[in-house]
Amino acid sequence: MVNFEKLFNPRSVGIIGVNDKLFGGGYFLKSLVNLGFEKPLYLFNPRLKGEKLNGYTVYGSILDVEDDHEIDYVIIAVPAKLCPQILEECGKKNIPFVTIFTSGFSEIGNDYLEEALLDIANKYDIRIIGPNCLGVYVPKIRLTFSLGLLREHSGSLGMIFQSGGLAIYVAAMAQSIYGTNPSKVLSIGNQIDLNFVDFLEYFLNDKETQSVALYLENIKSIEIGRKFLDVVKKLSLAGKPVLLWKVGTGEATKEAIMSHTGGLAGNKKIWQAVAKQTGACLVNNSHELINIAMVFNHISHFPMDRNMAITTVGGGASIETTDVFEQYNLKIPKLAPETIDKFKEFLPDVNTILRNPLDLGASGNIPNVFYQTLVTLDSDPNISAVVFIKVYNYSHDFRKAIKKAYNEMKKPLICIAYKVVDDTSDYAGKLLFKRELFNLKVPIFESIELAAKSLDVMCSYNEFLEKHKNHLKK
Repeated sequence: MVNFEKLFNPRSVGIIGVNDKLFGGGYFLKSLVNLGFEKPLYLFNPRLKGEKLNGYTVYGSILDVEDDHEIDYVIIAVPAKLCPQILEECGKKNIPFVTIFTSGFSEIGNDYLEEALLDIANKYDIRIIGPNCLGVYVPKIRLTFSLGLLREHSGSLGMIFQSGGLAIYVAAMAQSIYGTNPSKVLSIGNQIDLNFVDFLEYFLNDKETQSVALYLENIKSIEIGRKFLDVVKKLSLAGKPVLLWKVGTGEATKEAIMSHTGGLAGNKKIWQAVAKQTGACLVNNSHELINIAMVFNHISHFPMDRNMAITTVGGGASIETTDVFEQYNLKIPKLAPETIDKFKEFLPDVNTILRNPLDLGASGNIPNVFYQTLVTLDSDPNISAVVFIKVYNYSHDFRKAIKKAYNEMKKPLICIAYKVVDDTSDYAGKLLFKRELFNLKVPIFESIELAAKSLDVMCSYNEFLEKHKNHLKK
């Protein structure tokens, strides 16, 4: 297994092909400075030799740097035809890891350039990420590849993407919308050397990473495929679910993948079988991916019996939620008689329907009633998780009531807060609401279907673990 210590915690970082623009090597520089990367940076460009960019002196070549300046990670952003020469120079300076940002390799038929890079890498024992990728984002040390990522604390979601743009987009969504911070994010491109299996094996033993999101376009060899099956199953059984977004099952997508990262895709049924065998959680798009990641991030233990309580303000909303939940194999059992009796003590006879799903009517707009409702549902022996819908009134009193209930509850609490108005004042209140609930580890979904899909996936994953455990006992 590869030792990634110098990649994820480099003593210093170099950028070859740096400039003063907001693209290419200049973009990496601006991103690192913007996020506050505090370790030494070395900049290289023969056209700018001796000049200063963001306070850093530009060298003409990496060969100009004294040997005692130990650089562990280099980002190469020069034209494809120059990459072999630059990699040779990196080898002479004993650089252990490089990201080749440049495109123009096998994805457009220039396989010979990739072969040249591999020959040099083998000669000097350099490990390559890419080419045609962004490389590494490590929030803990503010090593980044984008201006769009935040100065958030390191989280527990490992992310591996063949697409650089999607790596930025999904990581940014995770941080700013879903209260789910990544531990490490990889954009790996064409994978001529290091591939997604290498990083999956790393995440298996990385204490910071508790779940993994994988965007996969292609597998380039049978050997890598076999290793993939093995490590995904190990991750699943270790309690680190792998959320697998496998694209390329349609004919048009297969052609797009060939031109994007130079590889072939696969058949949908094959990947469904892979998921069944390994415990991988298949997702269909970026929104499913990040919502399911949010569930695993916020709820550590989820019931396998799928018994949900639903409470809303409005009968139609309760019916819609129940209908969608049942389509995703979730159960909405009847409330126990003693639970109904408890509700009768504080809910009026008019404008409420005492069943599951529970329609609170106008009473649902009273914070203390909402608090009592949540703890009462939590106490029901037929219920294993409580789902509530909140589409307006994110006041301090309501946030306080929900927090009070959560602190008394023993079962998972899930919120659905879909959008019903376009209003800045409403959004400001909702933003505070989301932040406070995320701090409590309550997942908040922006659609009923995404909530149902995510809970179904989490239940299925737990069922996989239980089935395997029973199999081992036999």
